[in-house]
Amino acid sequence: MHARARIVDILRDFAEVHRLVHELAARHGRGELRFPKLTALIGEDEGSVLFRLKERCHALFRGPSNERGPSHREALFDLAVGSLFHESMKLRENLYQREVYGPRVRALHSSAGQESKALFDEFEKMLGAVGKRLDEAVREVESLTQRTADQLRLLVAEAADDSCARFLTERAHEVEAIFGAPLETLLEEAYGSVGTGLERAGRAYLASGSFEASADRLGRALSEPDASAELTPLREYALGMRDYVRRDYATSVEHLIAWADAQPEAALLPLARDTLAGIVQLAGSDADTAAKARALRDRIGGAEGGS
Repeated sequence: MHARARIVDILRDFAEVHRLVHELAARHGRGELRFPKLTALIGEDEGSVLFRLKERCHALFRGPSNERGPSHREALFDLAVGSLFHESMKLRENLYQREVYGPRVRALHSSAGQESKALFDEFEKMLGAVGKRLDEAVREVESLTQRTADQLRLLVAEAADDSCARFLTERAHEVEAIFGAPLETLLEEAYGSVGTGLERAGRAYLASGSFEASADRLGRALSEPDASAELTPLREYALGMRDYVRRDYATSVEHLIAWADAQPEAALLPLARDTLAGIVQLAGSDADTAAKARALRDRIGGAEGGS
């Protein structure tokens, strides 16, 4: 799994880290933080999102797949994540001492003899400082999480791909809170313009078969001043596929005709042809729709063969 880690996987894991750290701090502020509540955030196996994030970073930036070695941004973010993990483990240890170790020590103390007094005095001295250390650890983890978010924002701007654009637009409110900036600013930083970011999100949705979301992002991209003319037919394709899924075969064919009239992208032809063949079979008594679908299927089949 880690060998195939991508920036978007790291972004997704960090979003979960950010959420859990804020929950942890809020619980601590209310005096409700308990050791079992740390399991999802902090641990030494895949059950902990911080552990997964640390391992993903190591695999992506230090692993054999990164033949060039980590860039400055990658190395700095990897270091920040490692520091956040280790500071969080310190927090975990302090909470363990308060919640688990302390009660055990005090239970033994009640039955200990005078000969153990010096040892238990040391235990109490150590446990007496736990509360202060825990307060400091929570503040440090909160602060380091924000500093790590700052580094991730720079890294996303350097290495964002289509899947990152999808994530940013899909979870806009969340990423705006994490990075302290509006979605439009983040898209401009990562892709050069809002329109390009929306286009790349639309293409990512299209590749995964999320046609309604693709049509939405492509439509928003078309409203931007730098919109490419090729996005209009691409959106028609997304709408056509969306309507096919909705079983609105007549409207689907009309959108696909508009797409095919504008020099369609070759990579989209096979699925479009299969979809049109499906409409021919499923249109039922709508002979006009079936005939249009058949004609377009034959037409784009020929276009593919001649390309």
